[in-house]
Amino acid sequence: MDFNVRKLASDAGILFSRAVQFTEEKLGQAEKTELDTHFENLLARADCTKNWTEKIYRQTEVLLQPNPGARIEEFLYEKLDRKIPPRATNGEILSQFMLEAAKEFGPGTPYGSTLIKVGDCQRRLGGAEREFLQASSISFLTPLRNFLEGDWRTISRERRLLENRRLDLDACKARLKKAKAAEAKAAAVPDFQETRPRNYVLSASASALWSEELDKSEQELRVAQAEFDRQAEVTRLLLEGISSTHVNHLRCLREFAEAQAMYYNQCHKYMQELQRELGRRCPDSLEVNCEPSGSPSDLLNSPSPLDSDTLQIEEVQPPASGTRKARVLYDYTAADSSELSLRADELITVYTMPGMDSDWLIGERGNQKGKVPVTYLELLS
Repeated sequence: MDFNVRKLASDAGILFSRAVQFTEEKLGQAEKTELDTHFENLLARADCTKNWTEKIYRQTEVLLQPNPGARIEEFLYEKLDRKIPPRATNGEILSQFMLEAAKEFGPGTPYGSTLIKVGDCQRRLGGAEREFLQASSISFLTPLRNFLEGDWRTISRERRLLENRRLDLDACKARLKKAKAAEAKAAAVPDFQETRPRNYVLSASASALWSEELDKSEQELRVAQAEFDRQAEVTRLLLEGISSTHVNHLRCLREFAEAQAMYYNQCHKYMQELQRELGRRCPDSLEVNCEPSGSPSDLLNSPSPLDSDTLQIEEVQPPASGTRKARVLYDYTAADSSELSLRADELITVYTMPGMDSDWLIGERGNQKGKVPVTYLELLS
């Protein structure tokens, strides 16, 4: 290696002198060039933006990928500039297990057929989650990371350069102050006694030297001041650009909220479809020995020899006689003309009829009438 000893010594000297400057400033023994109030406010605003952006970015990563091991793996792939391998979502993994279990138990059995239905729903939920993760990463995480790794690094570099310019300026001011004090002392009235004529010559020579040093210090101060002003202007423009960063992050935040809303809407839609499918196939009770073949009305009217083993989703006792008001809990689409379609949160009148299955009631809404599943209702006293 080729070491430049002179440059190394010069850099070490500059570092040491700046360390002395910082120490003297902390102790109040040296003057410090202060920035104007507007500039200080811009600095504080930029620091606040960086800190909160970093916290929001990290927590969003945790929200989208709770597994720290997976996050570390993705980070390493990004640093190595390699494509991240596809990873199945938890919903897709659960779907795979359910479908494999259905094959084991038999897709023709009630349990196996229900596993297939639920597993297919979990697969769609996992696909929706994957789309949400991709959309959030592109529209929200990437802009935040670009700010932290791009714009903020540029701002930090220019701020460090401004601080160095300020230290150079303060050093020039200190040298100029010292040169002025020495020149004034050398220009004081010398001793003109004839027995000591040498004093006059030495004093005049020192005065000339300090006058030359004063001119040099003033020139260095002008150069340092110009460099400091120029760097302060560059840094100020970058700091004022934080406002544009806020506008960009606001747009990204809205896109993230829209992607999240779309994801939850898809999940709600899939679960409603699954709920209706399960209610249509075996309304409100999943009987262990119910046959998947046959029409829904046959399933409803066929007696079960294992009533004691019936798995009730929700125990709701219909009224023995008379009518009652009921609030609809979920939307329900009628399977045929004998049933009544329902809308969530509406109020209907319900009653039972002799010989009717206990899982169903007769519901009325104005001139409309039909069978409704009990578990879709909240009976009001």
